[in-house]
Amino acid sequence: MRVLMPDFLLFSKQLGVLFNNFNLLIEALTHRSYLNEHRDYTGSHNERLEFLGDAVLELAATDFLFKKFPAKPEGDLTSYRAALVNTMSLAESAQALGINDYLLLSKGEAKDTGRARDVILADAFEAIIGAIYLDAGYAGAEAFIAKNLYGKIDEVIAKRSYQDAKSRFQESSQEKRSATPRYETLSEEGPDHARHFTVGVFIDTEEIARGEGQSKQEAEQAAAEAGLKKMQW
Repeated sequence: MRVLMPDFLLFSKQLGVLFNNFNLLIEALTHRSYLNEHRDYTGSHNERLEFLGDAVLELAATDFLFKKFPAKPEGDLTSYRAALVNTMSLAESAQALGINDYLLLSKGEAKDTGRARDVILADAFEAIIGAIYLDAGYAGAEAFIAKNLYGKIDEVIAKRSYQDAKSRFQESSQEKRSATPRYETLSEEGPDHARHFTVGVFIDTEEIARGEGQSKQEAEQAAAEAGLKKMQW
C-alpha cells in the first residue's frame, strides 16, 4: 500500500481533490479482479463505492438538469440525464482524468479494450464520486461532478445523443439521403449463453458500417453509432 501511495497522491492532485482518507481513493480504483489475483491484498474492491456514487451522481445530474431547463418536461429531462451519465460519457470523462493509468486490475482485465474497458472506467468514475462523497460530503462530490460532466450537456443536445443511436441515424439518413436505413445480421456465433452478433447498417444497397454485440439489438445500436461517426452525422 505504501509503495502505491505516492502515485495516488499525484492522481489526487490531478483530480483536483485532496482526500483526507486516501484509502477511499485507492478502494475506488480497485477492481474486484485485482483482489482475486492478489490474495494477500487487504483492501476492498470498488463495487460498494460505485453503488453509492451512482446514487449521488443521479441526484446531482437530476438537480442540475431540473434547474437548467425549467420548461422541459420530465421525459426530455430523463433522456438528457441518461445521455449525460451513460457508460460512454462516464468512460470518456474517466479517460480525460487519467483514471485508466491508476486502476488496480488483474493482468487479464488490464488487457481488455473497447466496451469492457469502458464499463470498468465508468464504474471507477462512479466509485470516485462515492469516495469523495464519504470524504468531503455531497458538496464535494457535486463539485467534482459539475467540473467533469455538466459541461457536456450542450454537446448532448446539439448532437442529439440523448436519443438512441438508431433513432439518430434514421433521422439523419432520411434528412440527408431521403432513405430509411436497414439492418442486416452478417454473422451469429458462439454458444447460446454467449452469442456474438455482427450487424451491418445499409442505406439502399450501400453498407455504411458494422457493429457487434451480445444481442442483435446491441449490435444494431453499435452499427448505428459507427454509421453516425463514419458519415459525420
